[in-house]
Amino acid sequence: MSDTLLLIEDEPLLSAELVRHFRRAGFEVVTAGSLGEAKRLLLNDDVQPLVVVSDMSLPDGNALDLLEATRSVAVGGEWLFLTGYGSIADSVRALRLGAFDFLEKPCELERLDLVVAGAARSARAQRQLRERAAAENRRYWPEAFVGRSRAARSVRELLARLARVPLSTLLVTGETGTGKGLAARILHYSGARREGPLVEINCAALPHDLLESELFGHEPGAFTGAKGRRRGLMEQAHGGTIFLDEIGELGMDLQAKLLTVIEDRRLRRLGGTSPVEIDVQVIVASNRNLSERTRAGEFRSDLYHRITVFTLELPALRKRLEDLDDLVPPFVAEYNTKAGKDVQVIPQQVWTALKSHDWPGNVRELRNVLERCVLLSDTQTMAANWLQLQPSRLPAGNESAGPGGDSGLHLPLDGSLSLDDMERKIIGEALERSDHNVAAAARLLGTSRETLRYRVSKYGFKSED
Repeated sequence: MSDTLLLIEDEPLLSAELVRHFRRAGFEVVTAGSLGEAKRLLLNDDVQPLVVVSDMSLPDGNALDLLEATRSVAVGGEWLFLTGYGSIADSVRALRLGAFDFLEKPCELERLDLVVAGAARSARAQRQLRERAAAENRRYWPEAFVGRSRAARSVRELLARLARVPLSTLLVTGETGTGKGLAARILHYSGARREGPLVEINCAALPHDLLESELFGHEPGAFTGAKGRRRGLMEQAHGGTIFLDEIGELGMDLQAKLLTVIEDRRLRRLGGTSPVEIDVQVIVASNRNLSERTRAGEFRSDLYHRITVFTLELPALRKRLEDLDDLVPPFVAEYNTKAGKDVQVIPQQVWTALKSHDWPGNVRELRNVLERCVLLSDTQTMAANWLQLQPSRLPAGNESAGPGGDSGLHLPLDGSLSLDDMERKIIGEALERSDHNVAAAARLLGTSRETLRYRVSKYGFKSED
């Protein structure tokens, strides 16, 4: 299929010559002899040119007015202007409006070909970016949060509603692996800022010394090794969204600076003296209870109240096991495509194992399990032996253990739980088995009552004490 070139020229002889020339170059040429005709082609007839070559002065006005009108509705590709008597004011206005180039007549065809070829390359690149963004929009919409359970439906409804609201900040909570990153992408790509950038950062993945520079940028000489100016991630997200995962890992000093940036909509790079204006939507996430950390003095209360204007809580997979019927088949199909496999049958034995597991790693753990099963399958039937699921709870009737009939506790070592998460889970289980009696729980854990009381307070557990 040929690329379309729109030629706007009121001189019939020159127009005919350029039409023949551009058609020989492989373009499908559409012509207009006036601004009114060109406007009709662009706005009413839905002509989508890759390149527009236009005379500057036409019988019914200046072509720059048409460029400005089409830019406001995102119509047209790259614009190239030809004029017999160009002025500095026109050239400045053309470049300000985003024109690709501004050439004076008469222009040699070789020179014109070079400029048109460059404009076509630029327009194709922009078209690819728009198509990619459109694909992301189709991929990340509220229905991408899959599930038939009431909890999943509630999340989808809230995502759809929040996407229509001009959010400044939002907190997404939930256990590790519940889909907080997916929720952030849905809110961005289905919201008003979909045309802007989405910048994601895991605050737990970078050392504290580097995190400030990554977030806010730096000027040359701000610290050892800072040889040039660097725009921080907050600045790079201008006009779009920044997603700060694991925000609870930020130090108190960075929390204060982040609060100032959110409130003032401006930041100061490390070593900088001038503020930089930014317009960003801030979505933060944490698998920790920030309310409890705020009460414990480990998270700033003013920042907590600022980011909780809206809060979206994602349910754990064990609370919506019926959604496995909707989650498993797409994941299997995805890994079939990636690995060149053809797993088509999921036997009842596999379904039973999947639905009896507690999924401490949630959807992330489910993906990992299914990826392993598909990669190691040799037939069209998924083999149960590759599930390798550790039993989350002992079968009913097993009374050989201690209080509660179960002395074991399964903790996944797949990266889905941090050390703090593991400690929290162990202490919570001990309290459950001892009816929230700290002394009894301390005996189960082989520690002192004072040590356990400190951790009970740290994690916000309730106890008889």
